[in-house]
This record gives sequence, C-alpha cells and structure tokens, in this order.
Amino acid sequence: MSEQNPQVVLETSMGTITVELFREQAPITVKNFLSYVKEGFYDGLIFHRVIKEFMIQGGGLNEELEQKKPKFAIKNEATNGLSNKRGTLAMARTALVDSATCQFFINVVDNPFLDHQGKQQDRFGYCVFGQVLEGMDVVDEIRSVKTGKQKGHTDVPVEPVFIKTARVIA
Repeated sequence: MSEQNPQVVLETSMGTITVELFREQAPITVKNFLSYVKEGFYDGLIFHRVIKEFMIQGGGLNEELEQKKPKFAIKNEATNGLSNKRGTLAMARTALVDSATCQFFINVVDNPFLDHQGKQQDRFGYCVFGQVLEGMDVVDEIRSVKTGKQKGHTDVPVEPVFIKTARVIA
C-alpha cells in the first residue's frame, strides 16, 4: 500500500502483531480505531472470541468478560472493495450495518462471505481496514488456543490472551 498508512503495534500476551491501516480505503474506520489506540482503550483487554478456522476477535472485553464502554458507532465502510482475506483486520459489529464501535477481528483464513455483497443488512459485509504486516505467526498461535464457554460467551480462550498495549508507530 502506501507510505502514509499508519501502523499499529499490538503487544499481546503471546507476542507482537504489527498492522498497517488503510486510511484511504477506510478513512472513518481508521480514524475511529486510531482514536481508541491513542487513548489506550485496548490496553489490558483480551481476544475474547477465537475460532480456529475463522478469525480472532478482541478490543471490547476484559478478562472478566465485562464490556468496556465504547464510543459511538461508526458508518460501515465495507463497500471499499477490500476483501476479508487471511491476515486482514476488520471491524466487528452486531446485525446492524452501522454498529461497529471498538471491537475488531483478524481473519485467519480467507472469509469472502464477510465481504460486501449488497445493500441488504445481511449482505452488507464487514469493513476491512488494515492488514497484518508482521506477527501472523502470533495470530496463528492465538487461533490455536483452547477455547470454551464462559459467562454466556462461546469460543473464549481458556487462558486469556491479552492485548497488553496497542500503540501507533511512525
């Protein structure tokens, strides 16, 4: 991509993941994600949903599986032409198209069914806004952890996988 793309380092309890953010293709999403990073919002949160042949999701819950209060929901930029391929970063959301706030996921396999396929709510897709530059080995380690049910959540790592800190690098 381009030199101007911001990069974020996620220091996890299993290693370091460096991501590049696609500011041009997903300006609203990137600005939103960076605001959370700069505020230290993600520090100490966990990857609370890990599905080995799908994705790893984090950025919203602490070790007790309590939701950290997010800011406002943002516009879904899934129409940006980017695909949910292995190693891409996308925003998690509810069934509502424009409901993404702070939670994100990293695709661990190609997930084209998550791409924008139409204007209908169930076909709108999930906005890709970045990709892993370094640390896919760490992502693969995380995707392989043992998971179970906890406090009404499924696919929760038995041993918490922490986002120790997230920071912007030049």
